[in-house]
Amino acid sequence: MVDDEARTVGAVAHALGVSVRTLHHWDELGVATPSTRTAGGYRAYLPADVARARRVLLLRDLGVPLARIPALMTATAAQRRTELVRRRAELDERIKRLQEVAAGVEAVLEADEKGVLLSDAEAAEAFGPTWDPAWSEQARERWGDTAQWAEHAERSAGRGAREWADVVEAVREVLRVMAAARTAGVRPEDAAAVALAERHRAAMGEHFHVTPSMHVVLGRTYVSEPGFTREIEAVQEGLTAWLLAAIEAAARARGVDPATAGWE
Repeated sequence: MVDDEARTVGAVAHALGVSVRTLHHWDELGVATPSTRTAGGYRAYLPADVARARRVLLLRDLGVPLARIPALMTATAAQRRTELVRRRAELDERIKRLQEVAAGVEAVLEADEKGVLLSDAEAAEAFGPTWDPAWSEQARERWGDTAQWAEHAERSAGRGAREWADVVEAVREVLRVMAAARTAGVRPEDAAAVALAERHRAAMGEHFHVTPSMHVVLGRTYVSEPGFTREIEAVQEGLTAWLLAAIEAAARARGVDPATAGWE
């Protein structure tokens, strides 16, 4: 006689939110098996079978390997509690980690939108009083679809005012050393200038990876865009053109023709 409360594998799978294939797998392993049959001869689950399957699902979701579940189902209350407490601690740790990851993703999304995650006061402290918040918006409009902007956003998401100040100071220090070299008569094509250009590229690489070809493109913006020019010329008048020439010399030393340099 078929039990009126018997349920098909499809119905149980739907109730538990798992696939029919999963229930068949549990059946094959002897973890949760149907104990009766339908009028048509198909295996079916009684309420006790469904209850066991629910427990299996809970334990599986807690990270208990399927091979261990049968023994745990027949273990003492103390043994089950010990296992559940341990699994809950692991789950709490995973939740904490996922929350951290989610917060990190949120920061990257915000940085992708804003460029720099600092208040106006923090940005002025990190970048100096000449900082213009519009620069981030302009940079996003120009580079927002590039891999470099994505890399910039990922780095920016983890930086506060102090970290940004260090990045900015590294670039300014190179410019000061360049100015001193220029004053001392070092020409842009000299080995010392080329070495300084490479140091400048490394400092700019804290924003995103900068290839020699990309460095040439950046160097040209220093000459063509007034905002950049003012920043560099504030260190030393005439330094902008010297910097671009040194960058181009460094590119040539690495086999890059400045005439054909592009954004990579």
